[in-house]
Amino acid sequence: MWGMGGWTGSDDAASAHALDRAVDLGCNFFDTAWAYGEGRSERLLGELLRRHPGRTLYVATKVPPANRQWPARASTPADDVFPYEHIVRYTTVSLENLGVSAIDLQQLHVWDDSWTVADGWKEAVADLKRQGLIRCFGISVNRWEPTNVLRAIDTGLVDVVQVVYNIFDQAPEDTLFPACASAGVAVIARVPFDEGSLTGTLTAGARWPDGDWRNTYFAGEHLKETLRRVEPVRALADRSGLSLPALALRFILTDPLVTTTIPGMRHRSHVDQNLECSHSGPLDEETIRALRAHRWDRIPDDRP
Repeated sequence: MWGMGGWTGSDDAASAHALDRAVDLGCNFFDTAWAYGEGRSERLLGELLRRHPGRTLYVATKVPPANRQWPARASTPADDVFPYEHIVRYTTVSLENLGVSAIDLQQLHVWDDSWTVADGWKEAVADLKRQGLIRCFGISVNRWEPTNVLRAIDTGLVDVVQVVYNIFDQAPEDTLFPACASAGVAVIARVPFDEGSLTGTLTAGARWPDGDWRNTYFAGEHLKETLRRVEPVRALADRSGLSLPALALRFILTDPLVTTTIPGMRHRSHVDQNLECSHSGPLDEETIRALRAHRWDRIPDDRP
């Protein structure tokens, strides 16, 4: 629900229509965060819950870093990012925005594994669970740093890891996925379309309004290089008789260690296309082998 709350061009009425359609088609897991419009996305989700009181819908949200710095940096002390009081306070704010008595999954929105030794976040998680204010706890891993959470997993406090995983970003398969499987930790695959490139709609002249973070993500040579890599994947989708977005989602859902994935869904057409993939089954082994060749190991930098 990032696009609904934090992207330019978002329309609350269209978002509500898309959310309702998702529920009608069987979607029961919705991922948001306080940072997605400073509570706007959470409030949209809260309204959805009230419109569907008889449905079991699972809510995942995230505590923003206290220093508002994305991505996390190891040089920053843990208590400057996630002190006890900050986690508890923002959980309370999210509960109010969502209009629920307990959050199914509360996550930390950034992470560095050097923070594992800090007591504040661990005490906050334990207290919030003990009080019944959160049911599960998770960590959203920095982009292109899938192993930067292994020590946190070892604490036994982490129920869920959210990580960038898609046709280009296959590195989580190497170490993170096996570690999660061993520890019984669920995996949420985020950014399934590489921020839009794997939808097939990105062009060389793509520009967004001032302040839109995509201007940063696709800045400079990154846009050109991304488009170069998309074309052979598009050709593979054509040969497979699939749309590029369908190929992207089914690649992710084929991996048995992925619990769920969270594509954007600002419009009803997105919802229809995305949820159809949930019922289409895994890709065949030959297609998966072909997609392995498109792995792109990027070096972490300051992009969000």
